[in-house]
Amino acid sequence: MSKKEQLRQQREGTILNVTAKQQEKDIIQAISNVVVYLSEQFETRIRIEHRKYWLLKDIVSELRSTFHGVEFHYHFENSSIRPDGGILLIKSNDEKDPLSYPILIAEVKNQGTNDIRVKEGKPLQAKGNAIERLGKNLIGLRTALMRENIFPFVCFGYGCDFEKTSSILDRVTTMAMFGNLNKIYLLNDGGGRFNRGSFFFRPEPWTVDEMTTIMKDIAERSIYYYFTKYGKDRFLIPPNISYSS
Repeated sequence: MSKKEQLRQQREGTILNVTAKQQEKDIIQAISNVVVYLSEQFETRIRIEHRKYWLLKDIVSELRSTFHGVEFHYHFENSSIRPDGGILLIKSNDEKDPLSYPILIAEVKNQGTNDIRVKEGKPLQAKGNAIERLGKNLIGLRTALMRENIFPFVCFGYGCDFEKTSSILDRVTTMAMFGNLNKIYLLNDGGGRFNRGSFFFRPEPWTVDEMTTIMKDIAERSIYYYFTKYGKDRFLIPPNISYSS
């Protein structure tokens, strides 16, 4: 087996093993597919890390190093943001580089049980608030990436609460800064003011292949954004050097 193939399998296995206890297996499989794709596209010359969470203390540390003179605060050392699918990052070659470079942040939300209750002859329930719990994460993640002109966030939502006739869709649209749903927004709009992210919502569940296609686009374009802003040499592994992870 070639070294490239060994590395590809190792990267795929790392993500699946780290998150094996999570319920969102489909989105984790899709993210694993994205890592394999990126490894092949860049001939294993980039280092990708998958995190299950982003500690608030690390976010605040990066904000302080970027926005001098601005006050930032957190309370507890172990507080974190935990997207359902975790965070993919491209790693810098400089060990002294304090910044994180997210290329993909993924969430998946299911909301709505009234279709099942109708079939069971049960009364309708008030529409849930699963989607509204996204708000806290969005505020934190958007703030964490204020130094960049991209927001590589995507949320896949499904369930009967997201039927075309449901007012819940406008709650999602509000979180998307009034952008269109089911459309990729990676680069910030309006001179950088609107770091929207991408929100894909419908009644039917999203398949692994569908999520993979969307997330491949976001992650790959994010890498090229960092290449353009910071230079390829900050990230590309020299041809005569190999890394095990």
